Amino acid sequence: MTEKHYGGEAGFGAKEAVKTAKNTPIVKKESKSNMKSESKSDSNNYQDYIKAGKIAIQVVNYAKSIIKKDMLLLEIADKIESKIVELKAKPAFPTNLSINEIAAHFTPSFNDETKAHGLLKVDIGVQINGCTADTAFSLDLENSAENKILIGAAESALKAGLEKINHNIKLKEIGKAIENAMKSKGVNPINNLSGHSITEYDLHAGITIPNYDNSSDFELEEGVYAIEPFSTMGLGSVRDGKPSGIYHLQKDGNVRDSFAREILAFIAEEYRTLPFCSRWVCKKFGSRALIALKRIEEAGLLHHYRQLIEKSEAKVAQAEHTVIITKKEKIITTE
Repeated sequence: MTEKHYGGEAGFGAKEAVKTAKNTPIVKKESKSNMKSESKSDSNNYQDYIKAGKIAIQVVNYAKSIIKKDMLLLEIADKIESKIVELKAKPAFPTNLSINEIAAHFTPSFNDETKAHGLLKVDIGVQINGCTADTAFSLDLENSAENKILIGAAESALKAGLEKINHNIKLKEIGKAIENAMKSKGVNPINNLSGHSITEYDLHAGITIPNYDNSSDFELEEGVYAIEPFSTMGLGSVRDGKPSGIYHLQKDGNVRDSFAREILAFIAEEYRTLPFCSRWVCKKFGSRALIALKRIEEAGLLHHYRQLIEKSEAKVAQAEHTVIITKKEKIITTE
């Protein structure tokens, strides 16, 4: 996978596990031909997106107040996710804490001893009833001029994208605004990472918001979108790295092992189609859950995300906000 893609494939779930888990419904991703009707059907749920955004703002402010150089990433992630729960919401995905050349998909494991340093990206998701606020910021933890340039470029590009996005805007126009903002700072956008449409229980719902002029004349309709630029002084693309410990349930099926079945049922009920991580499962079931997750993955029921690394191993900064677009207004929920 060479694109940050939190979401699912049509028809994934876990039939047998769901039966065990009180028949929790699995939300299916619609095909592209159904994007229009799906986007409009979400209009009654905007209030939950707005509530999630308000909580996300509080969580970001909290995260910025506690994160310090050499703090354990595990402590940071636990505190951020606990704050989300304290504010009466749920994490929409594991807190991503990606350092330097790791652009995305790093979350600490249950016994991780990695410390915060360098250029740290903090990517936070808050969900209420599956309606998500997706936001991210970057921190310079080494007082580096390069880091400051990259952070400034990502934030300027985010601002440019938010100003440009609107009902019926062409995708290429958003991408061009983001790219121009990056280039004006002397840096490159990551071309194979992108913003995205959001629907209930689907963080990447099919529409890609480019971070460069991709020549697409596709016009945005009413819906919820994330603008998510990544800046670098490197080549401007990412490759797959090590397994991240972040998963999503992607396919119907079952496993023979009874303990693995118990975990599969828990995943289906607790996370549905949203991403989760081994750290969360280990917190509930202990470290032997790692073996169960491996068995579920080997059965083809889980997608395991890879860390995303800038191809030339140059540093990467990230900025992100979620925005609701209607025919009449634009609401930036996380700002």
